[in-house]
This record gives sequence, structure tokens and C-alpha cells, in this order.
Amino acid sequence: MSTTAKHQVLIVGGGTAGITVAARLLRKGYSDVAVIEPSTTHYYQPLWTLVGAGQAKASITERPESSVMPTGAVWINKAANAFDPENNTVTCTDGATYGYDVLVVCPGIQLDWEATEGLEDALGRDGVSSNYRFDLAPRTWDFIRSLRSGTAVFTVPSGAIKCAGAPQKIAYLASDYWRKKGVLNDIDVHLVMPGPRPFGIPAIADSLDKVIVDYGITLHSSSEVTSVDAASHKVGISSVGSGGTDTMLPYDVLHAVPRQSAPDWVKSSPLSTGDAVGYVEIDKHTMQHVRYPNVFSLGDAGSSPNSKTGAAIRKQAPVVVENVDAFLKRQPLRASYDGYSSCPIVTSSHAMLLAEFDYDLNLEPSFPLLDPTKPHRAYWYLKKYGLPFMYWNLMLKGLA
Repeated sequence: MSTTAKHQVLIVGGGTAGITVAARLLRKGYSDVAVIEPSTTHYYQPLWTLVGAGQAKASITERPESSVMPTGAVWINKAANAFDPENNTVTCTDGATYGYDVLVVCPGIQLDWEATEGLEDALGRDGVSSNYRFDLAPRTWDFIRSLRSGTAVFTVPSGAIKCAGAPQKIAYLASDYWRKKGVLNDIDVHLVMPGPRPFGIPAIADSLDKVIVDYGITLHSSSEVTSVDAASHKVGISSVGSGGTDTMLPYDVLHAVPRQSAPDWVKSSPLSTGDAVGYVEIDKHTMQHVRYPNVFSLGDAGSSPNSKTGAAIRKQAPVVVENVDAFLKRQPLRASYDGYSSCPIVTSSHAMLLAEFDYDLNLEPSFPLLDPTKPHRAYWYLKKYGLPFMYWNLMLKGLA
């Protein structure tokens, strides 16, 4: 089979991970770097929570993909849809095939809206929205600000999702807004989450328990929403694990988060873990594929068991670049990723808790002077202003 073109390093995905790795490789002196990315718009998704809470405009979260593509990288403006790691090629939906010496796979995560019965058809109307879509985040705010009484339900799905804290952040921001408007006592707020506690680290879970109690939120732990009946304004809640009960809950506002998995074409590829979620199967420290040594993966599509966040990518990207460099120079891979991730959990319109931790859930605070298990005002400014600045100006340019 003839290839359309061949590159020394081929990157699948021009999101946070792909652009960061491309920029770092170019800074390291690699000149033949190509990025396969179908979208012409690049989004800073972490701000969508604030868009849904009426604290940021959606327009500031998008920029043209051409503006973030590093100078010197070849942008293949197409969608990849097949890997052939035996022959070192990637095929796109238009039939074009690209060869590589090293492949970096980071196409992001797939939102499986259809996995929750009735959800997809309900989105965007009659109080149902989701901050996980650019076009819907402003609708979330429309529904929150117009609610004066009734029931609000916020959902967290089972399984790994990008920014695992986002589904609960919007519950706290909405409650904070309703309290300011004097209507919180007239709104029955429910948070449905699959874990036994609101966070995997006990000290942080303790803090969030206090936030939940303070707002009067009813927490449904070890549970998830499995169906949405838009006609009757009810959701079906099923227990996660054994011994729980299934129940129906009415809603006037529903913020729903879909289950998530690797893109279907990645799941069915030779690079996949081969299970239902189908992530690219990599060594969790070196980020190298377990079967194909010239393939690396990072970001949301990789199988490494860290929280899927932009902060994780910021620590993964230098490891991938160092190890790609070592592989191409036939040297042992020395760079290692410890599982660092950070989950900024906004608890009100002026405070945020910044959970930073590694694979073993050890806290790794970047700001040791601030107690990492409690919300702080300084973190809120970091979320709204500091992190977006760092993202556009430093991270995507391979500088942070």
C-alpha cells in the first residue's frame, strides 16, 4: 500500500496533548513533526464549568486551531480512523495513509451520550444541559439562572471521565448562585455520584462533605443516572455495585454528564486494551505502548490510570517527548510519569479547592503554603485567570 506521506513523528490529535508534544519536539530540534487533527477550532475546556455558571463567556474558550499549531509542524487537517502498527501507518477517513517512525496517539476521549437512555434527545431543552459540550454550557447557565424553585439534579457517570471534578463543581456553583438570589431553600438539589464518597482522598472528601452539607445538597453515593425521561421530567437512578436500590427522581434542571471511553475507531484497533473502554494500552510510567515500542500515547485516550485532566497532560508531555527522543536515538527510556494530576474543584463563586496527587493518591501540592485539602480564594483566581493564561501562552507553546 502506498502512503500519502511519511513523517518522523506523527501525532494523532491536535488537542491539548498533541499540540503540547508537537511544540516540545520542535523545540528539541525535531523538524519532521506532523499533527492529524480534523477540527479547525481549539477549545480550552476547563473554563466550560465557569461558562455554565455564568462566570465566563464561551467565546473566550475557543481559538482557531491554526493559531495554536506550532510553527514548523505539518497540520494534516483530516480525521484519522485506522491504525496499522505492523506497517507503521495511520489511515484517514478520506483514504489517505501516513507513515511514521514514531507515532504519538492523543485523539482525546469520546462522549458516549447514547449510553444513558434518553439523554441525547433531551439535551439543550426543558432544563437538561451539560457543560461537556461547548454549545450546551451557555444553556446550563440559562437553566440555572431561571430556576427559582423545584428540583435540580447533577450527575456523575461511572468510569473514567475527563475532569472528574467538573460534574460536582457545577452543583456547588449553582447552589452558590441560588443562595445569593435567596432561593436555595426553595430548590431541592441532588448530586448523584458513583463513588462511596465525593473524592478518593479522604481529607479532600471531608472538605467536600462540608460543602455539600452547607448547601443542603442530597448526595446519592454509589449511584448513577442510567435513564432520562424527558416527557415526565424524571431520571432513573441505579446503584453502582450490589445491594442498592433503583429509584426515579424528578427534575426541573438536570446537568448530565455522559459516560466516556476511547473513540470507537481506537477501541477496535490493535493499539487498544481490548475492553469496553478501549484506551491505548501503554506503560503507565514511560507512556510507551506495551506491544509496539515506536508508539506512545498520552492524554485522555491513554490507558494510564491517572485522572484525565489537562494538568496530567502537562506532566505527561515532557515524559513522552524525552522517551520519543531516547527511542529515536536507540537509548533506554529514562523519563517516568508518576501519575500526577490536579483536580481544581470550585466550591463557590470565590473559592476553589486544588487537589493535586499522584498514582498512589499522595498529595503533591504546587503551593505548599496553602492547605491543599481546603478551598481558598487564591485558587479561584488561578482557575479563572492564571490557568487559561498558562495554557494559551506557555503550555501549548511547549514552555510549561
